[in-house]
Amino acid sequence: MAIRWRCSVCGYIYDPKKGDPESGLGPGIRFEKLPEYWGCPDCGAEKEMFEKIENYENEYPNY
Repeated sequence: MAIRWRCSVCGYIYDPKKGDPESGLGPGIRFEKLPEYWGCPDCGAEKEMFEKIENYENEYPNY
C-alpha cells in the first residue's frame, strides 16, 4: 500500500518515492523524516497542514 501526504491548503501531494527534488530532498524520504523546516513547495504550508492518504491509488486512480 502506497502512503502519500496531501496538503490540506492547496492539494499538493508529497510522494516519498519521488521526494521533493526542488527542495533538495531525494527519493525515499518518509514524510515523518522530512526536516522540521520543510513546507509545501507549492503554497508554503507547514507540515502540520498535510493529511495522510493511505489508499492513494483508489482515491487518485489516474495519477
